[in-house]
Amino acid sequence: MNLKDKRIAVLLSGGVDSSVVLYELVRQGLQPDCFYIKIGPEEKEEWDCSSEEDLEMATAVSHKYGCKLEVVDCHKEYWDQVSAYTINKVRAGLTPNPDVMCNRLIKFGAFDEKRGHDYDIIATGHYAQTEEAVSDSPSVNSQQQKWLCTSPDPVKDQTDFLAQIYDWQLQKALFPIGHMMKEEVREIAEREHLVNAKRKDSQGICFLGKINYNDYIRRFLGENPGDVIELETGKKLGQHKGLWFHTIGQRHGLGFGGGPWFAVKKDMQQNVLYVSKGYDPQTAYKKDFMFKDFHSLIPPTTQLSLLNYPTITFKIRHTPEFHQAKLEDLGNGTFMVHSETPIHGVAPGQFCVLYDDIHHHCLGSGEITL
Repeated sequence: MNLKDKRIAVLLSGGVDSSVVLYELVRQGLQPDCFYIKIGPEEKEEWDCSSEEDLEMATAVSHKYGCKLEVVDCHKEYWDQVSAYTINKVRAGLTPNPDVMCNRLIKFGAFDEKRGHDYDIIATGHYAQTEEAVSDSPSVNSQQQKWLCTSPDPVKDQTDFLAQIYDWQLQKALFPIGHMMKEEVREIAEREHLVNAKRKDSQGICFLGKINYNDYIRRFLGENPGDVIELETGKKLGQHKGLWFHTIGQRHGLGFGGGPWFAVKKDMQQNVLYVSKGYDPQTAYKKDFMFKDFHSLIPPTTQLSLLNYPTITFKIRHTPEFHQAKLEDLGNGTFMVHSETPIHGVAPGQFCVLYDDIHHHCLGSGEITL
């Protein structure tokens, strides 16, 4: 892609990845505009948020390369959309992924509405790649489309976090470090003496900073004690403080001796958490599960659909591993996944992210329903 005549916006987070993105673009003779998206909480005395340090880092890097930096306040949009999505899913006993929705609704959504619409390209520090997909058929619209493709770094690959973005958002997206390994990015940052070259990667949900996730959930939903029961025996082991503090497949934090114990099932009607004992309980695994509302990232120009992929690979959480499976179309955007191997911790509300059989093209994602 020729970027010389493109208007480019770079989203700087304060981290090393987006900083190297800016370096890479400037190295090519480009002069993009930089933006820092503010989404952190306002109650500074109550929430330990690292956004002030993030902004300082982003400012230093933009100044180093002579680019202007603008702060775009998406606080309200984040808390009205992403936070509401998270709380509503958790309240219903599901396992949401706020970072997935942040990309769709904020980084490529609310930002585009406020400032991004003035730019042809939005560049981010995601570990992902894109490829052109142009149909040879004269009957198909010749408009250029893109595939979302995995990064060569299996640990850092972030296509799973991008698998709910809209097609028009993908068309504007640019991932300048997506072809690199994390070690390469660090080496560039250190060589160029970037202020955040040795800064640790952020962990957990993007807006929480150092805040404990359970404290965040407790703030909005409080506590709702109920029984904890061993699934195999029906024996009552104690009480939980609220089903929303637990996820399917969870091992740590259950607080019972004689374990290990795994959370394997939630009964929302009776407010009961079921657990199984042992390091490898079969009840913690599934080979067959359903997902709904498939969001396709297959370029329209290819005239392909999921039905063209009898064998796929998939993941249900941010891990380096991909799993082989076959798909069964149940109609109305609902599919059954038949995995070749048992999968640990399959939970309703998670996104099942689908790839081709060599996990190169990301095909899209759907919400697991079991």
